[in-house]
Amino acid sequence: MRYLFGFLFCFSCIYTHAQSPADRWADSVYKQLTPEERIAQLMIVRLSTIDMSTKKVTFYDKQVEELVKKYNVGGVLIFQGGPTQQALAINKLQKMAKTPIMFSIDGEWGVGQRLFDSVQALPKQMMLGAVSDPAIIYAYGKAVAEQCKRLGIHVNFAPVVDVNNNAANPVINDRSFGENKHTVAAYGIEYMKGMQDNGVLACAKHFPGHGDVTVDSHYDLPVIKKPFAALDTLELFPFKKIFEAGVGSVMIAHLNIPAIDNATNRATSLSSKNVKELLRNTLGYQGLTFTDALEMKGVQKFFPGGEAAVQSLIAGNDVLCLPLDVPSTIQSVQKAIREKKLTWDDIENHCKKILRAKYHYVLHNVQPVQIENLAVDLNRDVPALRQRVAENAITLLSASESSFFPLNVRQRVAYVGFGIDGPNAFARRMEKDYNANCFYFSLNPKNEKENTEKLLELKRNYDYVIIGVHNTTRSATTNYGIAPGVHSLIQKISTQQKAVVFHFGNAYAAQKWCALDNLVIAYEDDSIVHEVAADMLNGKKPYLGKLPVTLCSRFPHGSSASASIEKKNSTR
Repeated sequence: MRYLFGFLFCFSCIYTHAQSPADRWADSVYKQLTPEERIAQLMIVRLSTIDMSTKKVTFYDKQVEELVKKYNVGGVLIFQGGPTQQALAINKLQKMAKTPIMFSIDGEWGVGQRLFDSVQALPKQMMLGAVSDPAIIYAYGKAVAEQCKRLGIHVNFAPVVDVNNNAANPVINDRSFGENKHTVAAYGIEYMKGMQDNGVLACAKHFPGHGDVTVDSHYDLPVIKKPFAALDTLELFPFKKIFEAGVGSVMIAHLNIPAIDNATNRATSLSSKNVKELLRNTLGYQGLTFTDALEMKGVQKFFPGGEAAVQSLIAGNDVLCLPLDVPSTIQSVQKAIREKKLTWDDIENHCKKILRAKYHYVLHNVQPVQIENLAVDLNRDVPALRQRVAENAITLLSASESSFFPLNVRQRVAYVGFGIDGPNAFARRMEKDYNANCFYFSLNPKNEKENTEKLLELKRNYDYVIIGVHNTTRSATTNYGIAPGVHSLIQKISTQQKAVVFHFGNAYAAQKWCALDNLVIAYEDDSIVHEVAADMLNGKKPYLGKLPVTLCSRFPHGSSASASIEKKNSTR
């Protein structure tokens, strides 16, 4: 079935009696480009990188300047580094460019995802999936668009519309709105509209669906062995919906899916059966396509060097994201043209498609980024939006002990903080609101005897125990940074006395606590979320969130105990 799309701008090469301004501009620019430049316009290169172990950022601004001057590369991708340094580089590169550069960012949870030294990140998409009000997601997209425009960025590689139906997924996980395909589709559309209505190109990713994998495509090629009917019912559903809604671009994943293309070790990003046949012909999507990063092992393992870029173009992609090396990639593409694997018509079609996108999103937005108050402006909308999301997302999963909902006592209360060694905002609220004595436990305890003594002290001296779980990691492969003994320790505390657990992290990490009588999932771990969670504990705010993923049979996606609390409170 072919879909008709109301795109905000025309990507396809359609000519009527009079060409559109975008077509005329693209044609005139294309004629001025050399053959090498026409190929280079299809490429996005990175501006910086980071060593995560040391947090040291390395800028490639000098190298990128050379690529802009010599080859006229089409796009630059922003990664880590302070906003001022990024803005200065953007200004310099844009000024020297023969053709306006399309600047992009992988900012799924705002520019703070990358510029975390100066800008606070917004909540991840899993937390958004717990929200019931779609208007909040639209506001989120609008706020991200305003950040991007303030920094001179034209494309944000978001939203993620992968349905995360595999809790062990090492690469998507909390980047997804959850496992409900309808929520993923609806919220992806709201996020997209929030950006595109406000002048920033959105990018749905990762087609045809990266949610059901156990291998990270950054390091190897994941294989999904599902029949096509299953893919069509689940993974493709959000993409179909967001295509119909007018998303301007899509990112193609590095996945091996035999039901789509049974060629050995061929990633979907390099597959004409995936891009030309499924995406273009079957689904009718004619918007801009970006490959996922071509430096990733998911493609480089089997198609090294410039061959990955060549195969991406043969497959029908428009934009080559992060090829390993620009000069050698140009040479590889030229060689493929000589060998008749590609044609110059292919290059022209892709290049003009990119230029038309630049006409709509870049050409009129290349004024220099103002440095003054840059970090302040980028952070301006973040606290209010984080609070709004927290107030609507924090999820009450189990509530057997009614005295905790709300908790209105000031005697014999203890706060036990796992993952912290001193008071954070939540602990300080426990001290202030309940006169609580605080105890701190490591997520990887070494002294079991000391923990046993603390357990006895809690049992002897306190009637109510509030437990907070903090500073967990995002990865299932490391058990979210929680040692097995901690799971049992929390279970012991909850069994021996009245206790409520607040988990400030990835919901999947709470899978081992499905038997707890009183459990709250707060999704994120910062002072704003802490304050909102404390307000919920003492009854100032209601618990409004619904679980976006399944933890166990007791807590499937959509779970919430809020209604039972309201019913109990109304009968008191």
